[in-house]
Amino acid sequence: MTSRFSLHDDGSVGGEHDDEHDYNHPHRHPHGGVTGAAARAASMRALRWVALLTIGFACVEAVGGWATGSLALLSDAGHMLTDSMSLLLALWVAHIGRRPADESHSFGHGRAEVIGAFLNSLFMFGVIVFIAVEAVRRLLEPQAVNGLGVMGIATAGLLVNVLAVWILSRGAHSLNSKAALLHVMGDLLGSLAAIASGAIVFWTGWTPADPILSMLVACLILSSTWRLLRKSLAVLMEEVPAELDFNRIGRALGGIAGVRSVHDLHIWTMAADRVALSAHLQLGAPQDWPRILAACQRMLSREFGIDHVTLQPEWPLPPPAGKTVPVTIISEDKHQ
Repeated sequence: MTSRFSLHDDGSVGGEHDDEHDYNHPHRHPHGGVTGAAARAASMRALRWVALLTIGFACVEAVGGWATGSLALLSDAGHMLTDSMSLLLALWVAHIGRRPADESHSFGHGRAEVIGAFLNSLFMFGVIVFIAVEAVRRLLEPQAVNGLGVMGIATAGLLVNVLAVWILSRGAHSLNSKAALLHVMGDLLGSLAAIASGAIVFWTGWTPADPILSMLVACLILSSTWRLLRKSLAVLMEEVPAELDFNRIGRALGGIAGVRSVHDLHIWTMAADRVALSAHLQLGAPQDWPRILAACQRMLSREFGIDHVTLQPEWPLPPPAGKTVPVTIISEDKHQ
């Protein structure tokens, strides 16, 4: 995106870059959150514990779903197994994301977490399609369901998922860990649906309740999954973060004393939890640049939570000293 926020009708003259980067302090966000090494470590620990819980109970639920004939349990077990793979993927990309910048990745590896969230979203769409197809098949060909057994296993699964949600909610500081939290929330909904399904079948004998409730869970998961996919795509496409106002930031930079105009303004998300900005500022006087740079950095960090800032100063160049000698350029066809 290229825009111009002009206070005066001045042209732009190229200058030298003056980059200010600070990779060592915690990352601050517009809503007051602070993340850093401690927050990333907490997310990693949470993901490890939840991966162990999810993998363990997915196996239990799969056996229970097969034994009781419940699609609600089988679909929830498949959901949890898929989540297990997603959590392992989340751990892997979180590990990659902690690597420092190097010669090949000058911005670091933070985008790995965004890619992990994107892939997790695609996994979830696959789970939703599986549940929907199997539910339709069960409606057309009803199968016997052990309602009491379904209620018992689903209740245990609900407790496991509540524990997993509690662990993740305390450590979900990145887009990747929030994606994992979304998966576990889907598991929790699946457990509730399985309990309701088992209760209806046990008390009324109406077996279509099992696939119908499974489809309801799939619809609930679909909305959250779409939001996560849209957010991860926005980061990968380097869109302006939704919580930031592009025009307002441009006006704020143009309002700094000594700045005559702002152009080539770009705002994007470098990683799941860090926003970057670059812009060209035209100045009235070159000697004001150190003060203007410091003022812009303070304003962007304080008001918008942007801490990775690259600003290029520009100013009108004085005419060259001495007498100007006019030169006329004659095209080749004039000689012919």
